[in-house]
Amino acid sequence: MSEMNTKDFLIGSLIGGIVGASAALLLAPKSGKELRNDLNEQAQLAKEKTTQLTSTAYDKGNEWASYAKEKSASIAKVVSDQSAQVVDKVKEVTSNVKADAEETKELADELAGEVGEAQEEVKETVKREVDEIQAKIEEEASQTK
Repeated sequence: MSEMNTKDFLIGSLIGGIVGASAALLLAPKSGKELRNDLNEQAQLAKEKTTQLTSTAYDKGNEWASYAKEKSASIAKVVSDQSAQVVDKVKEVTSNVKADAEETKELADELAGEVGEAQEEVKETVKREVDEIQAKIEEEASQTK
């Protein structure tokens, strides 16, 4: 036996005590009246001890049940609070990611518009410069004729 159950030990001790006391009373040289009195006293003592043990076991059981109830309520509250915090963090991160995505889209649209405008400006500048160069070439050609 690696572990002995406390309840079994107490029951065994109680039964052993009762059997031992009974054997001592029965084997002792006493008169019938004395023996009956002794048996009644021993039975009364056994009853009182049993009542006391029952009361103690009941009190300890209630104490442990109350302790377990308090601890489980405390743990449930901590888990609930932490879950709420995690949900809040997830919502916050999600809203931040959504806001960042919208801002990135707006910046991309703005950049595309700016690139389009810059492209038009470059196109006009190149056309104007080509026209100026062509005009100079025509002017030089007319002067050389």
